[in-house]
Amino acid sequence: MTTMTENASGLREFKMPDVGEGLTEAEILKWYVKTGDRVTDGQVVCEVETAKAAVELPIPYDGVVRELRFPEGTTVDVGQVIIAVEVAGAAGPPAREAAVAPVEASAAEKPKSEGRTPVLVGYGVAESSTKRRARKGTEVPAQAAEPVYAASAIQAIQGELNGHGHSASGTARPLAKPPVRKLAKDLGVDLATIVPSGPDGIITRDDVHAAVAPAPTAPEPVVQQTPAAPVQAAAPVPSYDTARETRIPVKGVRKATAAAMVGSAFTAPHVTEFVTVDVTRTMKLVEELKQDKEMQGLRVNPLLLIAKALLVAIKRNPDVNASWDEAAQEIVLKHYVNLGIAAATPRGLLVPNIKDAHSKTLPQLAQSLGELVSTAREGKTSPAAMQGGTVTITNVGVFGVDTGTPILNPGESAILAVGAIKLQPWVHKGKVKPRQVTTLALSFDHRLVDGELGSKVLADVAAVLEQPKRLITWS
Repeated sequence: MTTMTENASGLREFKMPDVGEGLTEAEILKWYVKTGDRVTDGQVVCEVETAKAAVELPIPYDGVVRELRFPEGTTVDVGQVIIAVEVAGAAGPPAREAAVAPVEASAAEKPKSEGRTPVLVGYGVAESSTKRRARKGTEVPAQAAEPVYAASAIQAIQGELNGHGHSASGTARPLAKPPVRKLAKDLGVDLATIVPSGPDGIITRDDVHAAVAPAPTAPEPVVQQTPAAPVQAAAPVPSYDTARETRIPVKGVRKATAAAMVGSAFTAPHVTEFVTVDVTRTMKLVEELKQDKEMQGLRVNPLLLIAKALLVAIKRNPDVNASWDEAAQEIVLKHYVNLGIAAATPRGLLVPNIKDAHSKTLPQLAQSLGELVSTAREGKTSPAAMQGGTVTITNVGVFGVDTGTPILNPGESAILAVGAIKLQPWVHKGKVKPRQVTTLALSFDHRLVDGELGSKVLADVAAVLEQPKRLITWS
């Protein structure tokens, strides 16, 4: 199945591509064109949202829009036609476009690429030599290899719930939604061994359950016929009080976040520790840095120094920066820190991360933090920015909250919650004085981090914030 078809009249139909390997659907967020508009090769025609990212789709040819098949807000299955464009003077078969499912071909059979190969905005193109897994009762003949969207960034985001990409044998990844992949993983079922029963070769929850259910035994012969059971009346359609209730479909980022949080909460054994600390000196340093010419034009706030304090604590306790490999039963120590910052956005909670934050100077960290927050608030965070995080900070204090027990971002070892910074009575130099005080909460994966290690990390963060000169002496 390709993303484009053409009929004899020159009307080309563009199909919803698989913008994240193994995904089966995407929601149309916004159309940038309307019927009658002229479009050119590479022009972005719409924005769609998958389980974790918003992606702009370019049209791969010139022509006039004749039909938009779905309105904004519609969730469309991969492979369905979303837009039809009339191409004047079109002749011959259309250029090969990105395939929803790659097929196998020998090197000698691969056609040479002609002209421009359109790709998704922000992604490259990869050549595939894999073969579609045959569906029940059908065979897929070998065909020439086609370019596919290289959405490794999105695949990496879904790694916690969706498993891995193509197997070493080159078999195409089975199509299944994230909850189904999670169910198969929990039950120890290899999706590649299941014959799908869903539309377009999608594996369903029933398929997974059937794979682990015992084979049914042959029924005993019926000696005496029993009376037919009375036909049950159809269940009444539930009704709701629309005047007093509003139902919001769970999809896109919110749906993916919910699945990820459930998976994290019931997979990683969480432990949360708390500490209340006097951050008066840190707040004074923030004000001084705002006047420093080296920090002019940069975002300078308490979160910047809290992030730096956490990086220092990780440097002093490197074993906290790790992940758990369930398949290999190994702890993977990371020699880099990709620092995630939880951000509330119009599309839901996102956790982009600052790559190699451990190696950045304070001005560099401030610049990266400012860019990350601004991009997230605009809803333009890319899939690559959300993959590969190692630890995360969530600043609940901006909402006036004192503290919380945060849930780990899937695949990470720890998350630090920062509470509101308030003037409170505090014993300072033997006297009760008003001081700037906050409460920190550190949740960590107890498979990776024991109580001693977790306590040391949290204590080090608090120590730096209490005496920020430790940023120099401990670095």
